[in-house]
Amino acid sequence: MGTAAADETVTTKQGTVRGRNVDGLRITLGIPYAAPPFGPGRFQAPRPAEAWDGVRDGTRFGPVAPQSAELPGAPVWRPGQEDVLTLNVWSPADAPGPLPVLFWIHGGAYTFGSSAQPDHDGAALARAGLTVVTCNYRLGFEGFGHVPGRPDNRGLLDQIAALEWVRDNISAFGGDPDNVTVAGQSSGGGSITCLMSTGRAEGLFRRAVTHSVPDATFPPALAAALAQEVAAEAGVAPTAEGLLSATPQALVEASDRVVARYASDPSSGPLHYDTVIYGPVLDDALLPKDPVDALAAGSGGRVDLLVCHATEEYWLMHEVGSMPSVTTEEGLARFAADYGLPPELVARYRAHMPGAPVLDVYLALAGDALFTTHTVRLAEAHAHARVHAHGSGGGRVFLSRFDRRRGRPDGSRVRAWHAADVPFALGTLDAEGVDFLTGGPAEEDDRALSRRMVRAWADFATHGDPGWAPLTDPSAPTVHVWDVPADREEGASPAHALWRGLRAAPLPTPPLPTPPLPSPPPAADGAPPHPDEASTTATG
Repeated sequence: MGTAAADETVTTKQGTVRGRNVDGLRITLGIPYAAPPFGPGRFQAPRPAEAWDGVRDGTRFGPVAPQSAELPGAPVWRPGQEDVLTLNVWSPADAPGPLPVLFWIHGGAYTFGSSAQPDHDGAALARAGLTVVTCNYRLGFEGFGHVPGRPDNRGLLDQIAALEWVRDNISAFGGDPDNVTVAGQSSGGGSITCLMSTGRAEGLFRRAVTHSVPDATFPPALAAALAQEVAAEAGVAPTAEGLLSATPQALVEASDRVVARYASDPSSGPLHYDTVIYGPVLDDALLPKDPVDALAAGSGGRVDLLVCHATEEYWLMHEVGSMPSVTTEEGLARFAADYGLPPELVARYRAHMPGAPVLDVYLALAGDALFTTHTVRLAEAHAHARVHAHGSGGGRVFLSRFDRRRGRPDGSRVRAWHAADVPFALGTLDAEGVDFLTGGPAEEDDRALSRRMVRAWADFATHGDPGWAPLTDPSAPTVHVWDVPADREEGASPAHALWRGLRAAPLPTPPLPTPPLPSPPPAADGAPPHPDEASTTATG
């Protein structure tokens, strides 16, 4: 974060927090925006953060949400860490007046990740003239698992609570609470489309940036069935009492076992290929409609929207081994059938990619099914609603695509794949772990591309114009293509035409677990687990 650092205190509505002034930026980390979501608050909506006396240390990131992931340069979750609902602020120390706010929501399949990842640092965007906020929120079962009698979508409720904190406190950091842009990639982008779809977040932001949005909302029956599977793996009843008796660690481990079972079972349908078992639930309280339908009906109609997808989204999943390979025509046909895709769509891809290996056709089809077409469909729905509202009061839509590729010394290629756009847009090309996404140390063309993307985000957050024409006619869109050595303007991507009028089928509800539930497992020390074990407030 630089070399020159000095203490910097800011007073929020909960108390005073001490951050650091580093190279002209005021950086304050680990600020609680809600109470720890455990004990009496476990599986409940977020509760207000308690006030504190004295000066709270704000020089370190807060604990991450319960998860099993270990990401380069980022902290890992340890059992007993509970103060996970915190946020971080970067702001120019000498800004002449209130600055636009950019609120970043990290991705990670609604299951892993945190605001402390090195490539999510807000310094570059702050130097571009923004006040930048990043936050942690509940993930996995704690955030999105179905618990009878408890609210669904607790992770989304956490994000709303963090945005309410921004509304109430960001002026103390030099930010403008009336000019907030939310930005996110993958499940972070999916979260944003849900926030645009619900009245609970209305008025908390005026613009949105969504990259690589997954088509992943869960019908209530599917969410309940998956929760029963996780409960069975954890050895508890699928009731509020039973799930409360399981520690967060037990539910993380049980969730991982359920995911592994789907990944190893080719007959398990779509969840075999995309083993994400948590996501926003279509409920009556917060999210009654799928975001595409909600946006088409005018939800979030005054919010300006900047969308982006990568050209080769699913190649990353193949690279990291997070999905099965499909290398035969029979397997490709089975994949299409599992997703409810007509055989003629596979034929269209075959014609579009003559001579390509089956694996490449599969990866192109899967990436377009789960990310590309859904991202564009959201943009079209929002633009359609704006046209029918006579174009008044905001709601403009801008389309973009990330197409930067790079060769490796061994002859392999880093493609324009999922998440590679994040370090370019956030200006974090030198962050730990980024080399894997980008193919090695940044070259000057890469740095120039990053500067262009940072500037576009800053301009969009400031006055709603990233630098190219908005979408006015979905049949003839203008797409800004991010690339090296220079960007370009194009029409719709080939997938746009291939998928016209088609959409992957909703995820089916798996059979409910039928074996009798085993007895609860013993605690780590061999003693029976106490029903209130998850309510402890130990930290570590």
